[in-house]
Amino acid sequence: MNERKIRVLLVDDSVVVRRLLTQMLSADPALEVVGVAANGKIALNKIPQLKPDVVILDVEMPEMNGLETLAALRKSDKRLPVIMFSTLTVRGASATLDALALGANDYVTKPASEGESNSISRTHQELLDKIKVFGGRVSLVARETSAAPALSCVRPTRQYRPAEVIAIGISTGGPNALAELMPCFPADLAVPILIVQHMPPVFTKLLAERLDAKSNIEIREAAAGDVVKPGTAWLARGDYHMTVERVGTEVKLRTNQAPQENSCRPAADVLFRSVAAAYGPTTLAAVMTGMGQDGLKGCEQIRSRGGQIVVQDEASSVVWGMPGFVARAGLADSIVPLAELGAEIMRRVRKQPAPALSATIQTGRL
Repeated sequence: MNERKIRVLLVDDSVVVRRLLTQMLSADPALEVVGVAANGKIALNKIPQLKPDVVILDVEMPEMNGLETLAALRKSDKRLPVIMFSTLTVRGASATLDALALGANDYVTKPASEGESNSISRTHQELLDKIKVFGGRVSLVARETSAAPALSCVRPTRQYRPAEVIAIGISTGGPNALAELMPCFPADLAVPILIVQHMPPVFTKLLAERLDAKSNIEIREAAAGDVVKPGTAWLARGDYHMTVERVGTEVKLRTNQAPQENSCRPAADVLFRSVAAAYGPTTLAAVMTGMGQDGLKGCEQIRSRGGQIVVQDEASSVVWGMPGFVARAGLADSIVPLAELGAEIMRRVRKQPAPALSATIQTGRL
């Protein structure tokens, strides 16, 4: 028996975009475009009839825009997966971050131009991957987890040095997860934080500003040459890898546009390798919600130099790809829910004794 196709509803005011997306998505045998809508009002009327598995929702539309549509939808249905389709502009980025806060599951940026084949191809693949994840197909997740090493317990308690730097790798579900995590750090935080969030240009600057407004520490978008100092967090700039380098008594940020790794730029692996080289056994990495396996190889480097690794648990992750790979490889010192991740990180910065085992800090079950 053939598996039922993922039913997709496309909501965009552009006839050209609707036609292009319909052609692209319909070519995949696992997907079926069951309807289109030119604005949110039409979409809301169609959803009960069409019963889509996933909604692709444009941000800017006449009569009822994406944010208004999402807010109305979430009042009646909090579970229907919604992927925002946004432009690479300040306005589009800001609206997309608002949409994620309102309950959108993820986003994909529109091609830079309709004639740019590489940009269209990237958008096509991103949409396919995310539709399959949020549409309930296990094929993408299964492919990831089956490629990972066999299930392994969290590493036994071991001696470690207090962390002198926190390096975070995060992707799908990241903006909301970071909005919960970053306010946990105190104003007198004694170490710096370096963050790779998979995001395009423009988005990272706005995200850093939003996180900064909610946090006790300063959070800024990374700039080459910045001196890494305690009590400050840097978010890698979209389309630029971020690394650190010791220069005399200081550690400075470097940025580059070397090839993508894990189809990402910035990539967590790039950051993790450089932090492991600069800080050695005083490195603490946190791998959080995200699709794919970016961060796995970097964590191997951190582990080989005696550093610590914590990962977000599956239940609190939007997608347990990045943290799942690290956990299954047996590289994690602890696996904790998002609500306890800040406290767990601070414990390892201050080298406090491990708490009694509980259901929230997992030490042998994945």
